[in-house]
Amino acid sequence: MVRPYWSRMLLAIVLSLLISGMNGALAWLVKPALDGIFLEKNAALLTFLPFGVLIVFLLRGVFSFCQAYLMRSTGAKVMRDIWNRLYQHLLFLPVNEFKKESSSAILSRVINDAAQLQTFLAGAVKDIFVESATLVVLLGVAFYRKWELALLAITVFPAAFYGVQRIGKRLKKVSIEANKKISLITEFLSETFSGIKMVKVFRREKALIDTFSEKNQDFYRNLMRSTRLMEFTSLLMEFVGGIGIAFVLWYGGRLVIAETISPGDFFSFLTAIFMVYTPAKRLASAHNGVQKSKASLERLDELFAKTREADGQQDMPVIRRSIEFRSVVFRYPLSKHNVLDNINIEVKKGEIIAIVGRSGAGKTSLADLIPRFYDPVSGGIFVDGVDVRDVKLGSLRDQIGLVSQDIILFNDTVRANILFGNPAASEEELVAAAKAAYAHEFILELPNGYDTVIGERGVMVSGGQRQRLSIARAILKNPPILILDEATSALDTESELKVQMALDTLMQNRTTFVIAHRLSTVKKAGRIMVLEKGRIVETGPHEELMQHGGTYKKLHDLQLSAGESGDS
Repeated sequence: MVRPYWSRMLLAIVLSLLISGMNGALAWLVKPALDGIFLEKNAALLTFLPFGVLIVFLLRGVFSFCQAYLMRSTGAKVMRDIWNRLYQHLLFLPVNEFKKESSSAILSRVINDAAQLQTFLAGAVKDIFVESATLVVLLGVAFYRKWELALLAITVFPAAFYGVQRIGKRLKKVSIEANKKISLITEFLSETFSGIKMVKVFRREKALIDTFSEKNQDFYRNLMRSTRLMEFTSLLMEFVGGIGIAFVLWYGGRLVIAETISPGDFFSFLTAIFMVYTPAKRLASAHNGVQKSKASLERLDELFAKTREADGQQDMPVIRRSIEFRSVVFRYPLSKHNVLDNINIEVKKGEIIAIVGRSGAGKTSLADLIPRFYDPVSGGIFVDGVDVRDVKLGSLRDQIGLVSQDIILFNDTVRANILFGNPAASEEELVAAAKAAYAHEFILELPNGYDTVIGERGVMVSGGQRQRLSIARAILKNPPILILDEATSALDTESELKVQMALDTLMQNRTTFVIAHRLSTVKKAGRIMVLEKGRIVETGPHEELMQHGGTYKKLHDLQLSAGESGDS
């Protein structure tokens, strides 16, 4: 992910080396400052040395600014690329992958874990480059001034870094748990806000507040474990640094008293050692950052490792003859029981076929196989004799329109939601589709007409209006194959009549699969297919099935007695 920005990284590394050189220069200048000014009483040096120090500090500041900017911009670009790649990857995953994990949990990975990587690149990587080079330069100054003292000062480093490594491994585990817990909080918040009506009508505010407090407290405890580990790393480095400097002061002071080394040499060395412990502490902190980023990277890798939808190799021509189910058997990935069992049926071009049955009979599952949201376990679906698994998904789905009871509208304008079916459509085609869906009149009554933003999932308009907008979207797409999945099930009588008129317009000259619970909505179908426990038990027109006296008639009479069968 970083490779496209290698030039920025290379420049940042060069600046890191320059910053390290400036830090080494500051430690080096201590000797001429002390010896030249305090021992040799060099007035000229006293005049020019402050300017030298000022220039070193100024250059270090400029280099630090540029290096930090380059690293942060690289981190931001990488995060942008990760989000783009993740979004693209997720959109091409099979539908069943989104049933294994909640959308909120996936969202948490995309946002929180990618942000953790950006923090790592902007902070920890910057410290690794700058502080590693600084450490080498300053140790070089220290060894040059007095190598015996330098060896004494760094003998504590191996023990310190061993401790840091052990802490880092523990921190990675804690970070993985923290990421999981923030995902749970994100999921809980999403469910609460999406179900806010149920929360209020059942007066569950207090219970949900208590549940959220527990989840929040659980995350807090995990966060504090992470904090303790990170701060203990700092404590360990401080303690180790104190031990090293204490030995240096004791032994080095004895050498100065014995006049083995000059005060300038000793204080130049001491400055270098003091400065060494700062990059050492930052490197320890960067190591912790590496471990935390590994936790996030592993979670993102799990998403990238998910297999995309299997795509075919050939373009599917426009349907000319029929859609055929041949011995189709289907069950969901985590289920042991077949949802559909030995389905054999042929639907002619332009035919309207209704699929009815009790809840759980497999109606929606059957329809989901046509656009390949799922693939059969055995058997196949053929369009004009071509197995849909052999054609490109795009060319298959271009020919399919879907209107379902689960209306998906976006927090955008009416215009954008209708154009979602065909972004290249003209204004005249857009209005014509809205009129055909009996939506044009109510759209004009909205505050900004077609430019009215209708809110998340279309909450600013009624259920019937939302359904007519989804029908207008399907009309604008103008697909030869149409799937209507319980398209009128959640509507009142008046809205249902308007939506049914819109559907009648939409179904004209299209191969249509109508899934309905209300049997009054399927009587116009040329053929009705009755599913029972995943198997076809009856097929035929309404009148024929009623005369047969089988499952269809029982369902019809049951709805009639409940007053749900309309004008039958």
